[in-house]
Amino acid sequence: MLTNLKINPEELAKRIIVCGDPKRAKQIASLLEESQPLAENREYHSYKGSWKGVEVTVVSHGVGSPGAAVCFEELAKGGAEVMIRVGTAGSYQKDIQPGSLVISTAAVRTDGLTRQLVPEGFPAIANRHVVDQLVKASEHHKQEAHEGLTLTLDVFYSGVIEFPHAIYKNAGVLAVEMENAALFTIGAIRGVKTGAILAIDGFADADLRNDYHPHTDLVAKAIEQEAIIALDALLS
Repeated sequence: MLTNLKINPEELAKRIIVCGDPKRAKQIASLLEESQPLAENREYHSYKGSWKGVEVTVVSHGVGSPGAAVCFEELAKGGAEVMIRVGTAGSYQKDIQPGSLVISTAAVRTDGLTRQLVPEGFPAIANRHVVDQLVKASEHHKQEAHEGLTLTLDVFYSGVIEFPHAIYKNAGVLAVEMENAALFTIGAIRGVKTGAILAIDGFADADLRNDYHPHTDLVAKAIEQEAIIALDALLS
């Protein structure tokens, strides 16, 4: 039994979709054939089913790298071979508006979690094959998806220390989220192929206390689109 996920490894598929929100996990699981719940514990809600004849597990990991890392580690321990994160992010670039999709090729590690797993300078890179499959699936569905660097940050609401968003924006980072670096790093050290596709729900350098309004039809549609793209990417 996987300690925190409360899943019997024998019930775990080799191909897995992970997402932050337990409600989103349920939503994605509803797309599967013969979908059924596996377990619920804390933020970790899991489901199993099949997508176009391929067994798939869907698991929520909550918000932030530390809790998500527990999920990723236990899935790796349970025999996962591929993990694709279906998430949301804040855009750094004007041409990547809310409702857009981003496929992360690598993550800038500004989180605290991965600094305690690997040395400074160790890259957090998505698996090339998984990235290629996400691109192919998005093209198949005629959905534009921007490819490039994302940044993983621990802070959501800023405090008295101002994060240097402008530096990363000017360096060409596409978007900011809170778990990709953990996923890619754990995938590298545990031998799991990983990738991530993100629906943009706002701008990362905005005043999130006052200007963050992610619950729109546009964002909801993007999340539905990215879920199908990720499921198709798991097929190869």
